[in-house]
Amino acid sequence: MSPAGAEAPKRKPPAEAVDEAKVRAPTRGNRRLEGLLDAVNADPQVRAWWYMAQVTSERLAMSDHSWVHVQIVLNVALRLLRLLVKADVQPAMVADHGMRNRDAEVVVAAGALLHDAGLSINRADHETYSLFLAERKLRELVEGVYDEPERTVVVSEALHTIIGHRRQGAPNTLEGGVVRVADALDMAQGRSRIPFEAGRMGIHSLSAAAVEEVEIAAGEERPIRLEVKLNNSAGVFQVDDLLATKIRGTPLEPHVEVIAEVEGETEKRLLTSFRLPEG
Repeated sequence: MSPAGAEAPKRKPPAEAVDEAKVRAPTRGNRRLEGLLDAVNADPQVRAWWYMAQVTSERLAMSDHSWVHVQIVLNVALRLLRLLVKADVQPAMVADHGMRNRDAEVVVAAGALLHDAGLSINRADHETYSLFLAERKLRELVEGVYDEPERTVVVSEALHTIIGHRRQGAPNTLEGGVVRVADALDMAQGRSRIPFEAGRMGIHSLSAAAVEEVEIAAGEERPIRLEVKLNNSAGVFQVDDLLATKIRGTPLEPHVEVIAEVEGETEKRLLTSFRLPEG
């Protein structure tokens, strides 16, 4: 029972929130990917981690990190990987292990699904905590999908994508670069405005609020073209500081072109004044 006078949480209670947290993605007949998604959607612990990740995010007035974020990262990661494969770029699962592109999809999906599991514990070093939680869980999730030694290969490569998504991460596989960049691409309108709308003014929140839309398509000169549409030129900081930082130094870098454009003849006014110190 809540203390007298205490406000009830605005979020849904755990049981209700976990029950609705189910991710979807086009599997294109990839039975192993289907098996992974079915296992995740049937696992209340994974979905409880997503719930707790969102609780942590709300406490810190961060952008959304619920299962919705996970689903977006999952779908974006698969989209990026498939564009690369279509352009004959080999993921590590093929180049290093002689497995299939569809196994690379499982690795990317596994990393996307559990990359923020550690946020259920703490924001700082959450990528490391994600590894602690994900190692055993991934083995459970793919137990009916892979036998040894392929199971250990898939789990190890998925864990590499998880630790590689941190800001100073340096993934050395294509799959790791894909998950890292997919995480950064959850920046469309309404997805990264929470700190700004909560009154946390600064270049990070201001630039995030300037992002209207992100389009992912096949490029003319490179396999992937990322077009970021902005309502204010402040969004360029978001593109350069967040997105470009996530791309640089990864195996994905030579295969991606990024275009940022401010739409309209006039820029949207995001704030009228700024004062230091605040308040």
